[in-house]
Amino acid sequence: MPLLQLPNCRWKEDYRSMQNIIQSGQAAQRPDKRNRARMLISCPDRPGIVAAVSHFLYEHGANIVQSDQYSMDPGGGMFFIRFEFDLNDLDKELPVLQEDFARVADRFEMKWHTFRASRKKRLAIFVSKEDHCLLELLWQWQAGDLDAEIAMVISNHADMQGLVESFGIPFHHVPVTADTKPEAEKKQLEIVSDKADIIVLARYMQIISPKFIEQFPNRIINIHHSFLPAFIGGNPYKQAYNRGVKIIGATAHYVTEELDGGPIIEQDVQRVSHRDDIDNLKRIGRTIERVVLARAVKWHVEDRILVHQNKTVVFN
Repeated sequence: MPLLQLPNCRWKEDYRSMQNIIQSGQAAQRPDKRNRARMLISCPDRPGIVAAVSHFLYEHGANIVQSDQYSMDPGGGMFFIRFEFDLNDLDKELPVLQEDFARVADRFEMKWHTFRASRKKRLAIFVSKEDHCLLELLWQWQAGDLDAEIAMVISNHADMQGLVESFGIPFHHVPVTADTKPEAEKKQLEIVSDKADIIVLARYMQIISPKFIEQFPNRIINIHHSFLPAFIGGNPYKQAYNRGVKIIGATAHYVTEELDGGPIIEQDVQRVSHRDDIDNLKRIGRTIERVVLARAVKWHVEDRILVHQNKTVVFN
């Protein structure tokens, strides 16, 4: 029996106490983000954009602590910026800054968003029977490396309930069959409504309907056990084995109506050979999957991703 599922109530109490002590210590070591905000901008490229935004932030008393920028084509493509800045009395001053920035945004035809760094995004993790991606997210959250709130875990199987609840996280079992899928999705939406900002599909082996996707545009992250666009759909390791591939990988992407076709956030690969059978490919693949998904989720909750058409710009 896995350690986290030991049926010893005293052990669980001690374990949770240890979690609280660790998390309290980590919180004390993190920089104070109460007055920190982030701004993401995309607009047509032209001279003067960075100067205009920087000057605006300076005039409003903001101190820029981090900035990144990228131009798709300086001769007329799109331009992307990410700023992190500190602003005294953020609760009072940020609404004023947002209202005033509209004039700059209109001048440069900007799409822009601001986020409070201290406001943790709430995750709803969907999982089926494989636990490796879920565990990686739980471990990183527990260690303080995933700056988010795991609001719940939802599964079409009950297998993960003991594991999830040992972390003190609510678990919801929503069975799904071909006949009950519409009702199951309706129940899932009711559960996550107003309680989750992001949906993470941690090896959730069900296709999400367009109706569900439209509720979370560019806020559903999936891990696909293949180096997309190769081997889309089911059983990619068998497909890869049959083709005799020399590398395997995994892809984290936003979910769209096109199966496995949404904007790619992160990918990674590892070399393999003819000596690796399907089971070994799966073992190697699981390691890549959990790391790639965790990176993608981390970058999303830290507001490091901009989506343009079917591509992403990731300031990691």
